[in-house]
Amino acid sequence: MVAELTFWVSLMLVAHTYLIYPLVLFFAYSLVQVRRDWRYLRFRRDGRCPAQAAAELPPVTLIIAAYNEEARLRDKLANIRALDYPPDRLEVIFVSDGSTDATNAILRAAGDPRIRCIYLDTRGGKSSALNHAVAQAHHEILIFSDAATRFTPNAVQKLARHFSDPRVGAVCGSLDFEASPESRQTEGVYWTYESMLRLMEARLGATLTASGAIYALRRDCYPRLSADTVIEDLVIPMNARRLGYRVLYDPEAVGTDFAASSVAGEFARRVRVATGSFRALGQVLRTPLDPVTAFAFFSHKLLRWILPFLLIAMLVSSGLLWSQPLYRIALLGQLAFYLWAALGFLFRRRMQSVRFGLLGYYLLAIHLAFLVGFVRFLGGRKETAWQRVH
Repeated sequence: MVAELTFWVSLMLVAHTYLIYPLVLFFAYSLVQVRRDWRYLRFRRDGRCPAQAAAELPPVTLIIAAYNEEARLRDKLANIRALDYPPDRLEVIFVSDGSTDATNAILRAAGDPRIRCIYLDTRGGKSSALNHAVAQAHHEILIFSDAATRFTPNAVQKLARHFSDPRVGAVCGSLDFEASPESRQTEGVYWTYESMLRLMEARLGATLTASGAIYALRRDCYPRLSADTVIEDLVIPMNARRLGYRVLYDPEAVGTDFAASSVAGEFARRVRVATGSFRALGQVLRTPLDPVTAFAFFSHKLLRWILPFLLIAMLVSSGLLWSQPLYRIALLGQLAFYLWAALGFLFRRRMQSVRFGLLGYYLLAIHLAFLVGFVRFLGGRKETAWQRVH
């Protein structure tokens, strides 16, 4: 009976994560959208935040933390010059976090009076770099980005317009990826699914996290980050919620980043994210959330963090119940999934031409990364410095 209970609880939680929750979310999102459309037809009120005239846009500080970004930095500087935002209302702060390549030389040669640079002698990690930048920012609205991320010309406008509402504390932008042949079949497919969930959660007022490469924040909502903070793009929006502010998602504010070229690179990134997620869990759980947002956090975040343990429990319990036909079928189904993942790993190049051929390999890798991250968390391993994956 213990084995049966373990199997069914684990199965239901896994199914809830990837099937039941998205269906419930889609149903609730559809009802909200129908209600908004009905209000528009009846009262002719558009629920979208209107564009603002240049004179009404707030002054903002764009913050970029960089470590050894010589390969992408010139493109980032060109992208900043192309932003459609009043120059007298845009301050840019780069923090070079102990860079040892040509990053500092490129920044010194930027020649843009809007750009200020902070050069740190030793590498302290992204959280430390952000703390330095925020301390020296002149403006109330902060825009965070990465050195490799390219904004669309109107992205800063789209983010900043929401802060005319004093209840708004954070606005999360939308991120697209330039992908390799392998990542198009893996991260590209997964990110499309993830973006749909974020959009539907946003319609319900349950935005949980930002893409660290493109989001805006009211300065009052910025908590001084501890040196071991890794997932600042979850911790910071949650702090805004704790202070009573709204957290929004604007899919019209778009940035483009570069996906890891391989599943191996994405695995390394996810291990680090997983370690930081478990480290921040206590802080996040202490944040008061409304019922809808709490349900979204449980379904979209917490269950994914513990999914490796659920998968192991399913596999072991169905193996113990092999003598019963139902559980025998369940075990064979799981083994078929792991075989699919193994074939994706062993024949990565050949499987790139097969639609969804690498998806099993990718899903197994990202869940295994959380298992590895949990072990590192238990071991007390501290990782404050970040490294761009390739």
